[in-house]
Amino acid sequence: MPGPGGAVVPKPGEVLLLDRQASVQFAGDRTLVLRVINVSERPTYHGWCWLTGYALDRDGQATDRREVFVQLAGLRVAPQIVRPPQRPAAPTRGRGV
Repeated sequence: MPGPGGAVVPKPGEVLLLDRQASVQFAGDRTLVLRVINVSERPTYHGWCWLTGYALDRDGQATDRREVFVQLAGLRVAPQIVRPPQRPAAPTRGRGV
């Protein structure tokens, strides 16, 4: 759904890369990968929104719940996180009765 200025409003479940383009709070090397869980409908400045989501680590695991105020035009979809293949679990042996 397009937001103010034609920017696309993110949907719950989307994973975003937040950097300086989204807000000055992410200046320099500070970036945040956020899995969106809610987009607030409360009024804000034109082209801005409040997002609630989970900060993700390098493995895509949630580490913290965050609420951030960001510019819609600066939001970018995060590159997919590639996880190393998991080793299959060792088979368990049942006890014979």
